[in-house]
Amino acid sequence: MQVTADLHLHSKYSRAVSPQMTIPVMAQWAQKKGLGLLATADWTHPLWLKELETYLEEASEGIYKLKTENLKLKTRFILGTEIANIYTQDGQSRRIHTLFFAPSFNTVHKINAELVRRGANLMSDGRPILGLSLKQLCELVWGIDEQVVAVPAHIWTPWFSVFGSKSGFNSIEECFGQHADKIQAIETGLSSDVLMNWKIKDLDNRAIISNSDSHSPGKMGREATVLELPENYEFSDVAKFKVAYTIEFHPEEGKYHYTGHRVCNVVQSPEETRQKGTTCHVCGRPLTVGVEHRVDELADKERLEMKAIEKVNNHGVKGYFHPTEKSRPPYVMLVPLMEILGEALGTGSASKKVEELYEKMITALGPELNILLKVKPEEIVKAAGEKVGEGIKKVRRGEIVIQPGYDGVFGVVKIWPLPATAAAGQALKSEQESLF
Repeated sequence: MQVTADLHLHSKYSRAVSPQMTIPVMAQWAQKKGLGLLATADWTHPLWLKELETYLEEASEGIYKLKTENLKLKTRFILGTEIANIYTQDGQSRRIHTLFFAPSFNTVHKINAELVRRGANLMSDGRPILGLSLKQLCELVWGIDEQVVAVPAHIWTPWFSVFGSKSGFNSIEECFGQHADKIQAIETGLSSDVLMNWKIKDLDNRAIISNSDSHSPGKMGREATVLELPENYEFSDVAKFKVAYTIEFHPEEGKYHYTGHRVCNVVQSPEETRQKGTTCHVCGRPLTVGVEHRVDELADKERLEMKAIEKVNNHGVKGYFHPTEKSRPPYVMLVPLMEILGEALGTGSASKKVEELYEKMITALGPELNILLKVKPEEIVKAAGEKVGEGIKKVRRGEIVIQPGYDGVFGVVKIWPLPATAAAGQALKSEQESLF
């Protein structure tokens, strides 16, 4: 069977995270989104770990469910966390984020105790910062339990990832050393899609997964991975990462897709960066090199111009397939439903009107991902009106316009592009606002 999973979330104990990110609320939103499996997030934090043990019980080996008083919510959980390693290797500062999935609370307690013994302050943040190298952390973790799974997080983010332009490496082996063979999967992150990762030879034999990295319930499922799992699956089944397909955020919408410098409003495509370099022409400081440019730097030369094969299914959803390898799972690209509703209603995605219509649609049509991928357009029109129906059809076909994100600024999606005169006026207004 297929299970839609979001395996990178954060709890209320992580910085800049909504206080609503609790286990019961995450489970409720999983039902709204159409997610069957979530990572618990942040099991390194002692207070959050107590909450996890209060709310969860084992459903099958290494897979957890809400305890009996919450039986209506069928969400399953896997014990997952993110750890930040900041250290020096080969004379360069490294800042790497990694996801760790554990098979049991017993293993989690042992890892946490060892981290504390090594001087880690686990109470400081849900995503703790360690001075250990990735090699040292892996030795520690796998010395306790070899079943623990490590997945490099948002692998291209400039500041905090294995391939990051600011503090990363050029290969998995450089980072993990003798443990590289145990890295069986990587996470795309919001600023890259699967095609970009197909271009990297180092990733050929590793699964490519996508997750939301959500800091609030409404953002859950903006990226997700559909796994092939047996009926009563266990931790070991999830750890194989048998991917049916992934659900991708448009990478241009990610906040590090293009090269740039937000203070000076400088944005450059990879082509422009090759011509102009990586120094800001306004202030003379280094630009933050975008994910797309970084991918081009590390890509196999023969794959630089690789294009995915596009196919449209019976629901009008465009899928993207590897041009040569049938074994590589395909992917689809979506825009979150609240963003579509915000543009259709002209109110922005955070308005009360959007919230009310979202709840109405979920009640009438089922979970969000089902609405975006499978519900018939005429049913959507009946529940939400012509404009919303048109917007979802356009998103399914990929008929949208995106202003790429850069240097920490999210990209902007437009399903209905502005007329040329209006767009020019809006650009002038934005320029004037930036000056003052």
